[in-house]
Amino acid sequence: MRQKLLILYVRTPDLKSQVGAWSIYDGTGREHHTTGDSDTPPYNSVFDAMKDGWRVIQFPQQFPAYPGMELSTAYLKFEYILEKLEETRNG
Repeated sequence: MRQKLLILYVRTPDLKSQVGAWSIYDGTGREHHTTGDSDTPPYNSVFDAMKDGWRVIQFPQQFPAYPGMELSTAYLKFEYILEKLEETRNG
């Protein structure tokens, strides 16, 4: 068994929120992804990925906005990490 990781950055903490950015890491070696290799996310939401067999292994931490910073932009804070285990053939 080999692990595949899917990291989805969504617009709000809702599992059905639209994906804005993503990364895929394939431990099976079958797929090779790089930054910006697609304009279309692999799934529209975390929930859609879950329906396709991806398991959520990390939810984003929720921090309140500091006073006066409610409308400031920063890093993509709603990051979900998902995994899928797939069989591989050795040899």
